[in-house]
Amino acid sequence: MKDVHTVLVVDDDHSIVELLRDFLINEGFQVKLAYDTTQALDVVKQCRIDCLVLDIMMPGQNGFELCRQIRMKSNVPILFLSALSDDVDKIRGLAIGGDDYIVKTASPGEIVARVKAVLRRSSSQQELKGKVLDYGRLSLDLSTREVSIEGKPISLTPKEYDLLQLFTEHPKYVFTYEQLLEKFCEGIGDKHTIRVHLSRLREKIEADPNEPKFIVNVWGIGYRFKGE
Repeated sequence: MKDVHTVLVVDDDHSIVELLRDFLINEGFQVKLAYDTTQALDVVKQCRIDCLVLDIMMPGQNGFELCRQIRMKSNVPILFLSALSDDVDKIRGLAIGGDDYIVKTASPGEIVARVKAVLRRSSSQQELKGKVLDYGRLSLDLSTREVSIEGKPISLTPKEYDLLQLFTEHPKYVFTYEQLLEKFCEGIGDKHTIRVHLSRLREKIEADPNEPKFIVNVWGIGYRFKGE
């Protein structure tokens, strides 16, 4: 029997929550609803959640703060849904651990497509059993999604891990911005989105993020995994 994924939608706008609920249910998802961060935390504690669609501007604690709390304990995919289209807010959302940032002008169908994309990437990892990629200081256990630097575990968001796995499985291959956008953002977004994720990833895996040894720029084209 196929597993049914559970999505938690968090927004103080009841009409948006109910609209997304209907679209997600129609696509075969189970849906939990919350109208503020306190309700959302209660749901996360009580149920297994496979993905969050999270509004930013809500009464009381905002979505950024909720994301920080969840990231302390879980790498569950988080998609920010916001009326804010400013790049500053997008960068902030991605930097604190969000996996995607969707402006509310997007159609419900597009939002559902982005949820599916995140879950496809997560589900594909379960097919990997006992495979470890070892690059000296850096190692990845593909079955457990654990990453270590010099034998010490580090915490990555799902998208950071997926990016790192892609590069380490294809050493020396040059990935263009367009290829990365297509694979990780369903072709939606811009170069800046990829740069934010890679910058955050480099901060965690590089001895000196300003002089990267693992993931290096190929100027005018994209990036490749070099290893140290």
